[in-house]
Amino acid sequence: MAYVDHAFSISDEDIMFETSYSVNNRPPIKEVALAVSLLVVGVLGVLIGIFMAANRVGGDRTHGVFFVILGAILYIPGFYYTRIAYYAYKGYQGFSFSNIPPV
Repeated sequence: MAYVDHAFSISDEDIMFETSYSVNNRPPIKEVALAVSLLVVGVLGVLIGIFMAANRVGGDRTHGVFFVILGAILYIPGFYYTRIAYYAYKGYQGFSFSNIPPV
């Protein structure tokens, strides 16, 4: 038989039932609104930039490339945090509104 030292075992009295840690899974309205607005402005920037680069709308090719790059920079975090908010809202495992940083 193996030797078991019961002096360091965990009993039911050692487990804390009350804890100050709580998960707040309420949707942060300002953060989600910022993420959605970044997503929308990014998509619009990319579309306007593509049309400007193709000389369909006012502006020249250089301004069009600038709008495409700016739109992509705004689109990436907007899509990322909107996706986290959507999955947290739907209740997917591993996604929580606490993963979205506060504004």
